[in-house]
Amino acid sequence: MAQLLEQCDLPVAANRSAEAAAAAFSVRVPQSYLRRMVAGDRDDPLLRQVLPQAAEMEMNEGYSRDPVGDIAASPLPGLIHKYHGRILLLITASCPIHCRFCFRRHFPYRDHELSPQQLESVVNYLRLHPEIHEVIFSGGDPLMASTERLLTITTALLQLPQLRRLRIHSRLPIVAPERLSEELITGLGATRLSPVMVVHCNHPHELTAEVIAKLAQLSAAGWTLFNQSVLLKGVNDCAKTLIILSEALFAAGVLPYYLHILDKALGVAHFAVPNQEIDPLLHAMRSTLPGYLMPKVVTEVAAFPYKQSYYYRDG
Repeated sequence: MAQLLEQCDLPVAANRSAEAAAAAFSVRVPQSYLRRMVAGDRDDPLLRQVLPQAAEMEMNEGYSRDPVGDIAASPLPGLIHKYHGRILLLITASCPIHCRFCFRRHFPYRDHELSPQQLESVVNYLRLHPEIHEVIFSGGDPLMASTERLLTITTALLQLPQLRRLRIHSRLPIVAPERLSEELITGLGATRLSPVMVVHCNHPHELTAEVIAKLAQLSAAGWTLFNQSVLLKGVNDCAKTLIILSEALFAAGVLPYYLHILDKALGVAHFAVPNQEIDPLLHAMRSTLPGYLMPKVVTEVAAFPYKQSYYYRDG
């Protein structure tokens, strides 16, 4: 944490609670992301997403270690099945960046991460569920796995004729675009499965020229691109910011997909936007944006496995 503050030209003040938060959930920030922050600004919206806060150590009512019920919906290690027609694979526990609002910050990856030995079990599970036509790579961040491993998993899935799409949810194209090699972009996008990339961008300042160039490479290689954001206090809880973000994403070839209301993971309550502020914000967005640039505003709730667990907010 001290190194992060020093690189942002901010004073390193002793704060035991914040230090405890950093010890409980380590600090990780790519240099390319750090360079986008405004030096000397402790309220920089990018810095706020990664800087540990004393508030993370508070025990808030209604917040838990598994806020969306992932564990109950995991019939096999590394596999989550709680949506109709699709399953999610936890490819790796690793992330290029540790967002302080992460809803899986307490997730027991050691017990649930997909291992090479478990891949055959996943394929067999899919054979028993022919209604599943889409596989989602998640994590952690799935693109932290080697390209070789990602191709191995994808090749194993290709034996299942029922599958139509491969979807990857990743923060990496936004925070560390240099990871997107030509081999990864073309290799994963060149199968019979329709490739979909859902990136995670919360603020317009995250969209640098390098990020936009990589998104263009993905699009040129046949990937369908969507974005999901999380509504975060002090980061993007402003209609103007979210309107600019939607316009900037579309200009970069990415369609705004989801705007998530904060998942109630233990330690993230300080990012919650009060309910009475959300509806006016959404109204302002809808009054300005065309419908195709207005992301679906969703709250995910813990539900029984294989049931739809998104609540769509009308505003």
